[in-house]
Amino acid sequence: MSSEGRDLLRFYKATQSGENGTGFASLLAEYIVRSRYPDHSVSVIPADVALKAGWTLRGSGTGARPEPLQRRPHFFVEAWQPGQPSKVLLLSSKGTHSSVHQVQKQLSTASAHVESMHIGPYGTVPYLLIGTEIPTTESLAVHILEAPGTTFLRPPGETSEADLDLVLGQENRMADVARPTDRGKTTVPGFQVLPDSFAWFNVVRARTEAATLMAFTGGGKPTAQYLTEEQGRRHFQHDAHSNTARLRDAEHRIHGIDFVGTDHIYRLNGTRVEAFSGLQGNLYMHLHHGRVNEYRREVHALRGQWPDRSTSEQWNAVSIRADGTVMAIRLRDE
Repeated sequence: MSSEGRDLLRFYKATQSGENGTGFASLLAEYIVRSRYPDHSVSVIPADVALKAGWTLRGSGTGARPEPLQRRPHFFVEAWQPGQPSKVLLLSSKGTHSSVHQVQKQLSTASAHVESMHIGPYGTVPYLLIGTEIPTTESLAVHILEAPGTTFLRPPGETSEADLDLVLGQENRMADVARPTDRGKTTVPGFQVLPDSFAWFNVVRARTEAATLMAFTGGGKPTAQYLTEEQGRRHFQHDAHSNTARLRDAEHRIHGIDFVGTDHIYRLNGTRVEAFSGLQGNLYMHLHHGRVNEYRREVHALRGQWPDRSTSEQWNAVSIRADGTVMAIRLRDE
C-alpha cells in the first residue's frame, strides 16, 4: 500500500478492509473457477442485487427480520458457456486490519451468509468463504475455506438456452427454504431456487451482470433497462454522476481496441487524475441496445484474446478484464 493507505484514520479502516476484502475475494474466486473450467467464461455477480429481482430484502414495519434473511452471500460466481447449463457457487468475503484470530471469527460469520442461499435441494450448492488479513507491517494474507461441489443450472425438460434478452418483471417470492428432517421436510427462512425456476434465475444473473457492466460505463438508462424496481431501476432513470460532466460519450483506443465509456476527473492528494471506465465498442453496443444474448456469445468467443499489459503509451495504468471492460488511469500536470 501507499503511505496514505497505511496511515489511516480509524473510521476509514472498516471501509478499506471491506473494499480490499471484496476485491481480493472476487479475484481469487474468479481465478479458482476459471482454472477449473478453462473452456468457460466466468462472471462474478453481486448477489444482493440479483436476489432483489425475486425477493424483498428490505424489512417492513418495526420487527426485525430473521437472521438468514439479513445475511446473504455477497456474490454468485458463474462458469458459463452459451447454450450450456451454468455452474454456480456462492461467495462470501470479509476483510480485517486485525489478526488471524479475527479472520477466523469473520469466516465463521461468513458461513451464515452462504447458508441462507440454496440452489436446488437444501445444502447442495458449493461455496467459498474468503477472508483478507491486512496487517500494518507484514504482507497481506488471504484465507479461504471451500465447500466443494457443482451446481448445474439445467432447467428440467428444457433443451434450448434461456432468452437473456427477456425483460423481467418484479417477483415476490416467499423467503423460505425446504429443509429435510427425519420426519420429512420443514420450512426455514432463507432463499431457495428450485429446478423449475432455473431458467428464470439464469436470466436474472445475466441481466444483473449486464446492469453492473453498464453502470461501470456510466450508468443511466442503459443500466435501468436491466433492473426491476426492487433492484433500483428508478435510480438509473436519469443520468447523474459526481465529478463527471458527460456520460458514455468518451471513446479511447487502448492497445488497438476501441472502448466506449466515461471519463472521470478528480484529485488525489492534490494531483489531477484522469480515469476512463469503459467497455469494448461492439460489446457496449450490444448491451446498450439490450442484446444480452449477443454480448455473451461475443465476449465468450473473445476469451483469452485480451491484452494483459498494465500500461500504454497514453495511460499510466491499464486493466482490461475478460468481460470486455477497461479501467485506465493517468496523472496530469496542471
